[in-house]
Amino acid sequence: MEAVSLSDTSKKPQSSQISPGPGFRIKTKFVRPNPALIAKIAEYETPDISDMLNRMYTMSPGIRGISESCRVVGPACTVKVYPGDNLMVHKALDVAQPGDVIVIDTSESYKNAVLGDLVTNKAKHRGVAGFVIDGLVRDIEGIREAGLPVFSRGYTPFGPLHRGPGELNYPISCGGLVVNPGDIISADINGIVVIRQEFAEHTVSSLASHREELSDYIANVKKGIFSNEWVDRLLTQEKCGVDD
Repeated sequence: MEAVSLSDTSKKPQSSQISPGPGFRIKTKFVRPNPALIAKIAEYETPDISDMLNRMYTMSPGIRGISESCRVVGPACTVKVYPGDNLMVHKALDVAQPGDVIVIDTSESYKNAVLGDLVTNKAKHRGVAGFVIDGLVRDIEGIREAGLPVFSRGYTPFGPLHRGPGELNYPISCGGLVVNPGDIISADINGIVVIRQEFAEHTVSSLASHREELSDYIANVKKGIFSNEWVDRLLTQEKCGVDD
């Protein structure tokens, strides 16, 4: 049998695709949640959702809405960029589907903007629902004019490079949470929560039950009808001392 060198590719099938390697790879397809499930979650504000998630899946409050439109719900299309670069943000426009929320991990690089008015307008025409960025943006007036919900840590005129590397639709870190492609992002003026697909249905069910339980209580509180007996009960239970 003829010996074949490991470097000899003449007898191996050639492929136009490069195998994805860590740090510079793109996943074009991922499982998205049922649109009906997303619509149900959109009925609730983020504080209610956070409560049903045991307050464990809320992003850092440092990421805030900077556009005039400050409400977005949709599946996450995840992007991890090299610090100071946004090549994969541009590529995300080709991969994201209408209704997706593009979530960007800048590896805690807070010098360069990774989004501006041009990318925002392009995303709007592609049907992207909005952006959540653990980093900075620029061209604020243009972003607000585009009308797309954008959440970030702030803004700067300092723009990015377009060289890579980066990753698209792999797990990322954003606002102190792991975000997977397809996780449901709910963001509003209060902040941002992440609902994992595996417990999205349970979350919707809990939200519905919670709303029914609280409806009368909330109505009474607005009228000034309430009791703080539960506070004293907890204080007694925890053996809190009282000095009269």
